[in-house]
Amino acid sequence: MQDKTLRDSGRIAGEYDYIVVGAGSAGCAVAARLAEDPAVTVALLEAGPHDHHFTVWAPLGIAAIVPKAGARNYAYYSEPQAGMNGRRSYQPRGRGLGGSSSINGMVYIRGHRNDYDAWASAGCTGWGYDDVLRYFVRSECNARLNDGYHGTSGPLHIGDLRSPNRFSRLFVEAAIQAGLSRNDDFNGASQEGAGFYQVTQHGGERWNSARAYLHGGKAADRAMNGGRQNLAVLTDTQVLRVLFNGKRASAVRMVRAGEELTLRARREIVLCGGTFNSPQILLASGVGPAAHLSELGIDVIHHLPGVGENLQDHPDVTLCRQVDSTDLFGRSLRGGLRLLREVVRYRRDRTGMIASNVGEAGAFLKSRPGLPSPDLQLHFTPGLPVAHKASGGKATHGYAIHVCALRPRSRGHLRLRSTDTREMPWIDLGMLTAEEDVDSLVAGVRFVRRVMAQPALCQAGGQDAPYMAAFGTDDANEVAIRNFIRQYTETGFHAAGTCKMGIDDMAVVDPALRVIGVEGLRVADASIMPSLVSGNTNAPAIMIGEKAADLIRATSR
Repeated sequence: MQDKTLRDSGRIAGEYDYIVVGAGSAGCAVAARLAEDPAVTVALLEAGPHDHHFTVWAPLGIAAIVPKAGARNYAYYSEPQAGMNGRRSYQPRGRGLGGSSSINGMVYIRGHRNDYDAWASAGCTGWGYDDVLRYFVRSECNARLNDGYHGTSGPLHIGDLRSPNRFSRLFVEAAIQAGLSRNDDFNGASQEGAGFYQVTQHGGERWNSARAYLHGGKAADRAMNGGRQNLAVLTDTQVLRVLFNGKRASAVRMVRAGEELTLRARREIVLCGGTFNSPQILLASGVGPAAHLSELGIDVIHHLPGVGENLQDHPDVTLCRQVDSTDLFGRSLRGGLRLLREVVRYRRDRTGMIASNVGEAGAFLKSRPGLPSPDLQLHFTPGLPVAHKASGGKATHGYAIHVCALRPRSRGHLRLRSTDTREMPWIDLGMLTAEEDVDSLVAGVRFVRRVMAQPALCQAGGQDAPYMAAFGTDDANEVAIRNFIRQYTETGFHAAGTCKMGIDDMAVVDPALRVIGVEGLRVADASIMPSLVSGNTNAPAIMIGEKAADLIRATSR
């Protein structure tokens, strides 16, 4: 696919009606929807490159992008986490068109009805489940499901995996044997149960937000191919800060091709940089806790203490079993030869192991009876985690089951390291500082041990990965399991909340996503979530972008 807009992007105007900063899950939706009005002009600015690359389109390309920093991955790290025995948490973040939707596991999960109703109850009027459902439906083009919960004509293609791994099927059977019901639609009437995830794929290829909204999707009207002249998509463009005229956001200062430029906004600027980069830009622009800004010599435009606070992520701990089967991903000579054959198969018909999203199947369950909704999520992967101790240092194959606590109580915060937004911000996740989060994971670990002991998985053979000896053979050993969790928990890569939406003193944006205390500036991405949704965050981020565009258009009328 040739990208004419990127090729011609050197010719840019100095002023646009709207400037959208960040072409990620939400940003692509915001920009494309605003540009549906031919009477306005929109600039979409992205620090990273375009997304025309095999590692983006081929689902298994995440194995090449996610583990390390590069052109398409910021690869942030947190500060050492006391709740994780002093370990730093790795935080891959998408960089380039599509943002994290270009490097994520493609799992399409919206969260639970109660998540959004809780936002509305806390004062975020218009964000209850019945309010946001129409934006999920509007964005979706589902290949299998067509009912009141799903759409079939939106720009975001959603479908079932074309060739799921046989071990993923065994996991679903084992989870049912362990007591869960089968669920063929985690985004429908009920979330609880076990089944296969639907994914953001089409024709065996990743369908990221850029492909949905910019590269010729229905909503985008071929914006990236010259068919939408009022939308300028500028890659490799780093925004340094927002400029203000008094209290009104009027322009952005940016670096492009080594040159500092100013781009002016006639109407509004929308930050869609994500949970780490949106608050970073706000702080660098003088909006945030006054004491922190003054420490760095930044002129305070508006004291807003909540910027960078309320940081949260899903704690995630993984249990692994080594199995000598090349049907599973792994590091071995036989596995390498199998993968070569799979590359040929994928090039031929877009099926097989290369079309896998890795996290193929999963489940939602309650850690204890009486909860109104599931508080645990499982992800099954037909391979061992990259750079994980699961292999015991040996070339081997195997599978992993991730246990994720969906409603963490732990909170962290973000600060600037310097005034330069090209530097990684200071990130403290506060991971596992709330003991309740560990309690939930203990219940999840015990349930996964039950699943792994069921006939469906036992018949495949194998043995526990060596590192799992850390909690011994007694699955009831509470102390050992808690120590295991603190030593091996990572995160679900679902960071949210640092530009919290609300009406309290720590809110950063109001329910219309306007930054409190200034004018002409909004935030629209996962950072505005008051609390994490119960599941993966890509679909909710796209929903936020869809709704943000309507909120902006309603104001301009």
